[in-house]
Amino acid sequence: MRIHELKILPKYFERVVNREKTFEIRKNDRDFQTGDEIELKEFDNIRNEFSGRCVFGRISYILNSGEYGLKQGYCVFSFKINKVAMEELK
Repeated sequence: MRIHELKILPKYFERVVNREKTFEIRKNDRDFQTGDEIELKEFDNIRNEFSGRCVFGRISYILNSGEYGLKQGYCVFSFKINKVAMEELK
């Protein structure tokens, strides 16, 4: 099991926090595996900085490239949220 630190844009971060979005589509350059832990760190690409808000979770399912038209080298994974840290950096 590994821990993957991943950037996520604010509009998607909010949907994850509200539990509307429970999946990620990512380039699979990290060899994501079921059971791996993820840290989704909110990243403001306009200010080019992290907000300090983070969601911690665990990958529960992976759909790899080549299946259902998914581009080669990419994957879709679903995750379960373990913890939400909403303290913003000052």
